[in-house]
Amino acid sequence: MPVPRAPVCNTSAMPDASPTALYSTRLAEREALATRLDVQHDRFANARLATVGAVAVVGWAVLGPPRISALWLLLPTAVFAALAAAHARVLRQRESARRAAAFYRRGLARIEGRWHGTGSEGLTHLPDEHPYAADLDLFGHGSLFQLVSSARLGGGEQLLARWLLHAAPPDDVRRRQASVNELRPQVDLRERLALAGDEIVGYLDTTQLAAWGQAPSHLVARWPRFAAAILAATNAVSLGAAFLFDAGTGWFAASALASAAFAVWWRRPVSHVLEAANAPVHQLNLLAEVLEIVEREQGAAPELESIRRRLIHTGAPASVRIHELRRLMDLLSSRRNQFFAPIAALLLWGTQFAWAIEAWRRRNGPFLADWIDAISEFEALCSLAGYAYEHPDDPFPEIVEGEVMFDGAALGHPLLAAAVPNDVRLDRETRVLVVSGSNMSGKSTLLRTVGVATVLALAGAPVRARRLRLSPLAVGATLRIQDSLQAGRSRFFAELTRLRAIVDATAGPMPVLFLLDELLAGTNSHDRRIGAASLVRGLVERGSIGLVTTHDLALAEVVGDLGVHATNVHFSDWFENGEIRFDYRMRPGVVRTSNALELMRAVGLIQSD
Repeated sequence: MPVPRAPVCNTSAMPDASPTALYSTRLAEREALATRLDVQHDRFANARLATVGAVAVVGWAVLGPPRISALWLLLPTAVFAALAAAHARVLRQRESARRAAAFYRRGLARIEGRWHGTGSEGLTHLPDEHPYAADLDLFGHGSLFQLVSSARLGGGEQLLARWLLHAAPPDDVRRRQASVNELRPQVDLRERLALAGDEIVGYLDTTQLAAWGQAPSHLVARWPRFAAAILAATNAVSLGAAFLFDAGTGWFAASALASAAFAVWWRRPVSHVLEAANAPVHQLNLLAEVLEIVEREQGAAPELESIRRRLIHTGAPASVRIHELRRLMDLLSSRRNQFFAPIAALLLWGTQFAWAIEAWRRRNGPFLADWIDAISEFEALCSLAGYAYEHPDDPFPEIVEGEVMFDGAALGHPLLAAAVPNDVRLDRETRVLVVSGSNMSGKSTLLRTVGVATVLALAGAPVRARRLRLSPLAVGATLRIQDSLQAGRSRFFAELTRLRAIVDATAGPMPVLFLLDELLAGTNSHDRRIGAASLVRGLVERGSIGLVTTHDLALAEVVGDLGVHATNVHFSDWFENGEIRFDYRMRPGVVRTSNALELMRAVGLIQSD
């Protein structure tokens, strides 16, 4: 039975509504519906209780004087059954309305910047060593992944994480942009996906299901399936004959003994099949309903149409086949019922269904991985589309080929509710920006802003900017370098290791965008100046572009020593009424102020003059 859904108004009916207005309207509708269904729930509960009382009264009349026919019990019993069915439908609708309200409540929280701590952190997708994932806060509490991801199946999460961790080729980026742009206004679709299946915490790992589909079969022979069916029929017929026709129990005993011997002989492979099938069974409801939703989508974008074709090209749609497996698993689980268990034993229930499940797996198992990959791609695209819809002012970047460049106007960081925009341009004329400034002035935030914009752009998502044009770039960053006591590495050595990896990446297919924060801060000024100039010069000579931050004014002077197209920019600060002020605006030139001593005085580390 399809999951009942709260009534939805078509998004196209509110073409001028902002995401905030639409979400607020939908939230109010779903909460009102849930309230009405609460009232219906109370009424049905009271009616069922009254019907139980009616059954008791009629039963007393049937048993006591004056006696009435027991057929009168059928009336209140039928009424109770009808009430129970209607009550169950109301409960499902109420749960659906509550989940829909939660969906829009989370959406409003994201729009209003109250989303931190909600959604998947994606830490399982964070590699131990990666050139920028930790530096740019891609995963974890309050991370980019937590803001963007709405996937409920493991494959969708994993694919979205892979898109953020690895830049796509230009053609792939453009195809994703087209799909995301088409899915962007489809709020109803994303609501249906959020309500599919049972409510779960986090996401369901579908890799186990895909692996189960491709595992070798343990019940290859077909004759035992027919033998089990014949033995089950013999048990039923002989037992019925013994009770109904007084045929004696000999035939039944012989049949039961043969069945027991058959079950014991095949016990090990049957148990293996049932245990393996039981592991992914809890995923089938959600998987079947997500497949059904995706199959119904008629996408104009080539990527979306390709996804749909992958789900229906094998004959019956994938959702129908998963529903078949779910029904098999539901019937198999009925043997756990204490009243049905003896009958299941006589019918060789587990043995018969083991062969039925294996037959299903032989027919459909090879397609499971492709089905899961297809809906994983759809979920990843829907995550980007939801992010795009909730940030309507964020444009899709233009991917250019033939020259290395990053040209962003009014760039802001998507994780900051009130980010101050800055323009950043790197190309053949300006290969390096050396960013100076005092502590907390915005240098590191600028590097993260440029890095996150690049990651989103090359994943196929819109970016927080007025405009962005960039070439394919491989990001390398040193914003969050940590020492390691276990590995015996100092922070300086860890930084050198990361810098070596960034230099090695210049031999790859994409030019490198380097984001070097407080470069070589772990050594003395003399070595730092020489080493920084040599490193940056080498990166540029290998075709890279990037930004280097420093609050060391001596290092800012290396621009003249680089022998490459480098420019100094800075962030400034000032004191007002005894407090340090920042405007987070990037300006040309080298900073001429410092706030370190004032900050030390502010926290009481040194005395005022």
